[in-house]
Amino acid sequence: MSSLLTICSPTQATTKRALLVGISNYGQSGANSWNDIHGANDVELISKTLKKQDFKIITITNKNATARRIRKELKSLSNSCRKGDVVYIHFSCHGQPFEDLDGDEEDGWDESLVPYDARKVFSAGKYEGVNHIKDDELHTYIQKIRNAVGSKGFVCVIIDACHAGGSSRGDEGDDEDDDDPIIRGTKDGFSPHGKSFRPRIDTKSNFKIASSAGLSDVVIVEACRSYQSNCEIKQNGKYYGPLSYYLNKTLQSYSVSANLNWVNEVKSQVDRDRRLTKQNLVYETSLK
Repeated sequence: MSSLLTICSPTQATTKRALLVGISNYGQSGANSWNDIHGANDVELISKTLKKQDFKIITITNKNATARRIRKELKSLSNSCRKGDVVYIHFSCHGQPFEDLDGDEEDGWDESLVPYDARKVFSAGKYEGVNHIKDDELHTYIQKIRNAVGSKGFVCVIIDACHAGGSSRGDEGDDEDDDDPIIRGTKDGFSPHGKSFRPRIDTKSNFKIASSAGLSDVVIVEACRSYQSNCEIKQNGKYYGPLSYYLNKTLQSYSVSANLNWVNEVKSQVDRDRRLTKQNLVYETSLK
């Protein structure tokens, strides 16, 4: 059976490290507030499985998952990693398009994760986006961790959020006959200049990440394309992010290792779920 994140030889000491972030209760109210979801359920599910695979795990959920705490743990992770380590990072939360302010995005929008203390709408002098974690910032942390674990290490990032929303789910499934879709994210962009988000339609499902000497390989798996909604699914009376749920099922048979076998297995399971016909798993990787 293939393995998911272990690429070191049996004789080499390897530390497996995991940072899991999941938000269910945003504690906000009002017309422009973030609705509650079930990200903490994902963390509970995944942490049990990773413990069986000998990961040292840090979990941050709900009101503890502030931007400051997440940044602190990402920085700590990049400082504590050693050559040959395996690192697993997981985000289950809302996502939001964020107006590109430095001109590096072709479509004019960054992607961002929404911590517990991030607000939905720009308000001059009150909330201007400081608690959003944009893709540029996350990329910097990932690069530092890839450098820290080196060419014999491995980094995996799971993002069970979305950066656009508004469409409804397809066929209804297990226990969901009367429920409305629970969507992680919003079609409304965070814009200091009042711009409206119009997603670029890109139907690619995988992208290449550059590899260079001294850096570990990396896989980043996302629950859906940038123009799609990420709809939660209900299993045995509890809601989960679809990527988290099917990843956890996959990890019952696969251990964590640097190959794409596990990604293909997760994708296969997502594709078979009739509730998820309107979203497509996306991955970015340096693996060949």
